[in-house]
Amino acid sequence: MKRVLITNDDGISAPGIEALTSLASRIFEEVWVVAPREQASQIGHRVTTDTPIGIDKRGERRFAVDGTPADCTRAGLHLMGDKRPDWVWSGINHGGNLGHHDYFISGTMAAAREAAFFGIPALGASQYMKAGIDLNWEKAIERLETAFRQLQEKGGDPGVFWNVNLPHLEPEAAEPETIFCEPERAPLDVIFDYDEDISSLIYRGSYHDRSRIKGSDVDICFGGNVAVTRFEV
Repeated sequence: MKRVLITNDDGISAPGIEALTSLASRIFEEVWVVAPREQASQIGHRVTTDTPIGIDKRGERRFAVDGTPADCTRAGLHLMGDKRPDWVWSGINHGGNLGHHDYFISGTMAAAREAAFFGIPALGASQYMKAGIDLNWEKAIERLETAFRQLQEKGGDPGVFWNVNLPHLEPEAAEPETIFCEPERAPLDVIFDYDEDISSLIYRGSYHDRSRIKGSDVDICFGGNVAVTRFEV
């Protein structure tokens, strides 16, 4: 394969995009990175159409964008000109993007979805996080590469994009399986406390305590395996 466009929602300086770029350099001949200048998580598929979008060249085929993740996909395709990418990769997000609720909130997935609108196969990758366990990025990209090779066999078709969630495992844990599954349909628990002193609601929901129907992507990832779901536009 020749070209990949890489973006994310954690920002161009995030360790996850560095890990993803490292993996891409093993697979693709040409790697483009077009990512938000600053962190831009949980803003869904917002795009910028009424103000200029600033672009800062950070190196060969590497650009920081004053915009959203979906903006970055659009900007990247423009910057690449007639060099259409074979894939668009988004991530690796610092935290899971599991279930339908995350799917619509996530900037990571919005960037992948935007590519699918243009008929380009895309992948959004996320690393579920557990407190108290160090994150091994090299292990993460090894697991992502295995998942990518397997999902390629199922087709990188136009209009299709994939959501890959990596488990956060203890160093001595057995290597996970890659499991193709359906997204969890139960919503996240939306729990607030009211703070009278500041007249505000404060979110108190726990991501780790969310619903996990057996066989869903939440169940698969929380259970220690790589969860892969397929979406179409």
